[in-house]
Amino acid sequence: MALGLFRVCLVVVTAIVNHPLLFPRENATVPENEEEIIRKMQEHQEKLQLEQLRLEEEMSRLVAEKEALQPLEDEGQPQPEAHTAWDLWSTLCMILFLIIEVWRQDHQDGPFPACLGGDEDELSGLVGTPLRGLPLPNKATLDHFYERCIRSATGDATRTREFVEGFVDDLLGALRSICNRDTDMEMEDFIGVGDMYENCLVERPLLYQLFVPFIPTESYSFRPELWCSSLSVPLDRQGYGQIKVSPADGDPLGCICGKTKLGEDMLCLLHGKKRGVRPGRGGGSAMEDLLCSRESSYLDTVQVMKWFLVSLTRAWHHIAHKYEFDLAFDQLDTPGSLKIKFRSGKSMPFTLTPVVQYNDSDLYFVSQVPKVSCEGTPARNSDWFLSFAVCERQFLRMTTKALPEGACHLSCLQIASFLLSKQSRLTGPSGLNNYHLKTALMHLLLSRQATDWTASQLDVRLRELFCFLERSLLEKKLHHFFVGNRKVPVAMGLPETLRRAEPLNLFRPFVLQRTLYHSTVESFYEMLKNAPTLVREYSLHVPSDHASPPPKAVAL
Repeated sequence: MALGLFRVCLVVVTAIVNHPLLFPRENATVPENEEEIIRKMQEHQEKLQLEQLRLEEEMSRLVAEKEALQPLEDEGQPQPEAHTAWDLWSTLCMILFLIIEVWRQDHQDGPFPACLGGDEDELSGLVGTPLRGLPLPNKATLDHFYERCIRSATGDATRTREFVEGFVDDLLGALRSICNRDTDMEMEDFIGVGDMYENCLVERPLLYQLFVPFIPTESYSFRPELWCSSLSVPLDRQGYGQIKVSPADGDPLGCICGKTKLGEDMLCLLHGKKRGVRPGRGGGSAMEDLLCSRESSYLDTVQVMKWFLVSLTRAWHHIAHKYEFDLAFDQLDTPGSLKIKFRSGKSMPFTLTPVVQYNDSDLYFVSQVPKVSCEGTPARNSDWFLSFAVCERQFLRMTTKALPEGACHLSCLQIASFLLSKQSRLTGPSGLNNYHLKTALMHLLLSRQATDWTASQLDVRLRELFCFLERSLLEKKLHHFFVGNRKVPVAMGLPETLRRAEPLNLFRPFVLQRTLYHSTVESFYEMLKNAPTLVREYSLHVPSDHASPPPKAVAL
């Protein structure tokens, strides 16, 4: 028995030790031709056949021994415990050998893809070579496309930006002039964010995004609270925070609305037009028409949006006679989304977003319409989204100064954003957006040396960007660039609380929404498939001496 067990174990151990994937030979070389590969495969097959014959002989001997023990069982004598143990070990050894053999066959069919991940049941049909082997345009084609399509479309952006900024200055000045300094919130100077201020413009219409920080009167103070400072915050609330409104003198009932005369349209920071207490509640602990959430001392995003929109409307009416155009609200679900309408029929959209600065950093809490989370739970009005837009602008500026002149990092982002925009118009929006593209680019900027971003490597870096996105999509994991990333330069002045926080996964909705995930992956590969055709069509003309091979026909 023991000798038979030893032989079977020896066969299994020999197969494992000789396995080329588990224990590769140090001096192994790649065969020079197909005949050498076939010969070695045949030799390996013969070894497996010999091992199979040995196992069959061993099994035959085991069957004979079992038949010899059968009379003992018929006479009612107990079977030796060694025989039961032997059957168990034999079975386990055979199962182990079969698992190794199946694993070897699966992995010898082809090389490991470079960008894989995710669950097996969800990635069937999606896994293959990086970018599914889809070709991207070469550098000459990309350069021509960038000059003719992207750069020319945003050539007058600077002049237009100066016009918008001048108008916003006048609008905010009028807003400050009509506000009561004793009871109303104070608006600070605007801060430019987004593609316009990051030199990442792609196409028209040009959109100008401006943050307008506001602060309370001297009688109150804002105390922002981050989600990462609490251990009981739900996963769907990560990336948000709350803003507690406290009296500056520490008196919870201290309010100056009863100590000064307010205008007809003026609002106290805590009270509305009805500045009384609720019936049955003493001491004024709960008041109607708060800018804070009801029954709490946290600033309410919806109430702030209403206050801001009303203030903008009054400010515009105050200066409208000076201009020969109209100002209208553009998107009702976005606070401060405005549009300048000229008499010629042209329009110029821009956004003024009320924000609250987090301490003395470049982080800002942004007011927005509460949305239902991916778990299906409604968001609270007291939750404010934490924006890193100013930090992103600073990081890209800092990186650009360290890169070679004419670096291709922003061109990569612009081309990728252009392709994503066109694909969204063809097949509808997906779970992938421009912020994901920017996040992937910033991760690559930290992982690569400055010399890797020269203008001559535009096509290589663009492919690397898409490959990074592919791996992130298949793994359903794209970490936020600033949250929990200790590689971010200290010069950015990021709060230590965020540097040490747990990484924030921007692709977490894909884990919970499989339909959205599959449609996003399909749209991503469709975008790559359409890329050569889109670049060629929008380039208008590609020089014949630099033209790439014609791509396969694509249904657009």
